[in-house]
Amino acid sequence: MVEKDIVIIGGGPGGYVAAIRAAQSGGKVALVEKEELGGTCLNWGCIPTKALLRGAEILDLIEGGKDYGILAGAVSVDFAKLMARKDRAVKTLVGGVSGLMKANGIEVIRGTAKLASPQKLEVVNPKQEKEIYQARKVIIASGSVSAEIPIPGARLPGVIDSYGALALKQVPESLVVIGAGPIGLEFATVYAALGAKVTVLELLPQVLPSEDPEIASALEKTLRRFKIQSLTGIQVQKIAEGPEGRLQVTVEGGEGKAFPAQYVLMAVGRKPNVEGLGLEEAGVRFSKKGIEVNDKMETNVPGVYAIGDVTGKWLLAHYASAQGEVAAKNALGHEERMDERVVPRCVYTIPEVASVGLTEQKAAEEGYKVKVGRFPFSANGKAAILGERTGMVKIVADGKYGEILGVHIIGPHATDLIGEAVVAMRLEGTAADIGRAIHPHPTLTEAVMEAAFDVDGAAVHLPPRRKA
Repeated sequence: MVEKDIVIIGGGPGGYVAAIRAAQSGGKVALVEKEELGGTCLNWGCIPTKALLRGAEILDLIEGGKDYGILAGAVSVDFAKLMARKDRAVKTLVGGVSGLMKANGIEVIRGTAKLASPQKLEVVNPKQEKEIYQARKVIIASGSVSAEIPIPGARLPGVIDSYGALALKQVPESLVVIGAGPIGLEFATVYAALGAKVTVLELLPQVLPSEDPEIASALEKTLRRFKIQSLTGIQVQKIAEGPEGRLQVTVEGGEGKAFPAQYVLMAVGRKPNVEGLGLEEAGVRFSKKGIEVNDKMETNVPGVYAIGDVTGKWLLAHYASAQGEVAAKNALGHEERMDERVVPRCVYTIPEVASVGLTEQKAAEEGYKVKVGRFPFSANGKAAILGERTGMVKIVADGKYGEILGVHIIGPHATDLIGEAVVAMRLEGTAADIGRAIHPHPTLTEAVMEAAFDVDGAAVHLPPRRKA
């Protein structure tokens, strides 16, 4: 039997960050991972999709070069090279995580872990050999798996999930994406930009259902630039084999309209990976939504923590990492709690979407007297220079004190710009605090400043508001 201070199940962005933090605090740490370090995010999610998106962005830049007098001639895509570069990026970063494990003295165990009791784990290695680990504390970071909707034909050849979408050998001629959340729209953007005919089907009334409707509507319009057909309020009935080796996706309504496609991407979200962890045996409370935890990442069983997607909250890599830091510190006797108010959400479409905090509608529902400031990138100097003038910054503030309740951005580098809002909200800052801070010129950050001024109708580079 091997004894450790902390054993972590899962080496994704939650698990490996928790391991490093625990080791930095002097803990004797082991991390169990059955596949590759970095988890879904690094190997099959965040990193590889963004590597492909970068290729799509470069293609878009080249095709737009004529506006700057840059004439590149005919442009073609070597898809195999694009995929190979994606693989190199993943390999480099996985190697980096592996190096960090060694540098911090963390034992990485290849295998599958199961709780035999709250402080005892059975680990089965790839050779099917079993070893017992005794741990003072356990952190479960087993992540999530792709979800699917229970419809006929969901498992036909050609119906793929995000893993399959990252393993294609060529750009599909046509692709139907079921689900208009971040995963679906990112893949839709990649393959449409590379030349595929893409249709996106969403059950709910808007794309990006959890985001501000004004931002979602703006994104839906920009998707048309890549000839992406997005349909909302659509319920898929079945997937069937069609002529010429294609699939047919049938949706509700009368006889049911059918959309043909070479591939169908299931992008209806992910579900917590709770199978085979021994949660019942250890008495850990969980449901279909995930493992139940408090704001210290503690489960109902003393000494057992859970973080990341398996908790069923925000399925975001950076959120999992933040939870990992909280769990590691608490597991070693420190006092740390999660701040749920300031979790940024990022969507890597073209243009990007990013947000943090409450939407305008949600803030009103929670009883705030809301003030809203907006600033379009069409009025921003740096956006004009970049030739990326689509989108805006929207700030939702409390009308009484001016505290920032939410920030929503669609436009160039939105996922980078949202960091300023996260810091401001973390410090309980007001819109005036952002507005009065000197922002460098010309930069995209000035759009955030101007939106902050506009909360009180004082944006410099917008015409005065009409008086009611």
